[in-house]
Amino acid sequence: MGRVGLGVAVGCAVVTCAIAAALVGRRARSWWRWARVVGVVGQFEEDCATPVWKLRQVVDAMVVEMHAGLASDGGSKLKMLLTFVDTLPDGDEDGVYYALDLRGTSCRVLKVQLGGSGPKIINHKVEQQQIPEELVSSTSEVNDPVGTLAVGHYDDADTVAAVIIGDGTNACYIERSDAIIKYQGLLTDSGFMIVNMEWGNFWSSHLPRTSYDIALDDESPNRNDQGYEKMISGMYLGEIVRRVLHRIAEVSEIFGDSAHHLSVPFILRTPLMAAMHEDDSPDLREVGRILEESLQTSGLSLKTKMIVVRVCDIVTRRAARLAAAGIIGILKKIGRDGSGGVASGRTKGKPRRTVVAIERGLYTNYSMFRVYMNEAITDILGEEIAQNVVLRISEDGAGIGAALLAAAYSSKR
Repeated sequence: MGRVGLGVAVGCAVVTCAIAAALVGRRARSWWRWARVVGVVGQFEEDCATPVWKLRQVVDAMVVEMHAGLASDGGSKLKMLLTFVDTLPDGDEDGVYYALDLRGTSCRVLKVQLGGSGPKIINHKVEQQQIPEELVSSTSEVNDPVGTLAVGHYDDADTVAAVIIGDGTNACYIERSDAIIKYQGLLTDSGFMIVNMEWGNFWSSHLPRTSYDIALDDESPNRNDQGYEKMISGMYLGEIVRRVLHRIAEVSEIFGDSAHHLSVPFILRTPLMAAMHEDDSPDLREVGRILEESLQTSGLSLKTKMIVVRVCDIVTRRAARLAAAGIIGILKKIGRDGSGGVASGRTKGKPRRTVVAIERGLYTNYSMFRVYMNEAITDILGEEIAQNVVLRISEDGAGIGAALLAAAYSSKR
């Protein structure tokens, strides 16, 4: 081979090696990029883990805090407020009743006609009016879970508690009067009192808190408050997902030039998160559409979209399972979880039926949240007891529930 031929051959070899080196380098960078992404998601999943043993710790912590809150005001993060509601509708109420539902700057007026002889709402009408701004001097909170419990008990006498899981979260339940230590001597004709737990403020070291939860709390206007709510309610789930995706964007380039949009707090709302989580199309088309509209992304790979869905799943599963643990905590406090044998959760050797009324969007409209919550109930209680615990959707506790309470008190006079 001549010198010219040898030079050409050497040159080609050098070019080939350079191309190969570039390809290897690109593949190596891609591998390291995804390794970092997988590392972030894997660590987050580990920190959010809710094995059954941890959920049972949360159950027990909820019971302890409930006892403390009933023993003294300020004795617990749970306020355990007395509602002085000691009568619930049972389906025999008859007549026409009215209710007012004041929410911020609007007022709903409801007219409810009851038929008696079993739960039967013959008719109800609703009118909504805006309250003039000049007449609004403060905001007020309607005690929704008590109304939800009233609706649930009207439909089913085995209803013992009610839970609101929407933008915020709260719960109430039927407590024995003699168990309310902070108000000794409190007498009721029925022997019970509805207790408003204000459970959004529940906190325990057993809750699986992550660095993202800590950062969210530190930046919130109510720092160190509503810790449980910030882990399970619709106000915050999308924001937790956003924070994890932002961290992924910091360690990789999978979101491209649109990554800076992920730094905007609350840009990813929970309904959008739920829609992405439940996208069952082969190419995750809905995930791509939502990210494009919310974050101005384009051309995301299927693998990137799958990472987003995975983060949504981790956040939702943790929230639903923790909410389930809270419910079991209530049932354990009142002896309806089956842990005490015949005296707890059983009647004459047979499992005792227990109903919990649930209202608002996360449970009613988010199917994966509902699946994970029901799954956790079974995991914690075991199949034999869990099959007798019914989570029943209830509607309009603030309106119809208030009218039913008025009817219950009127009929008992």
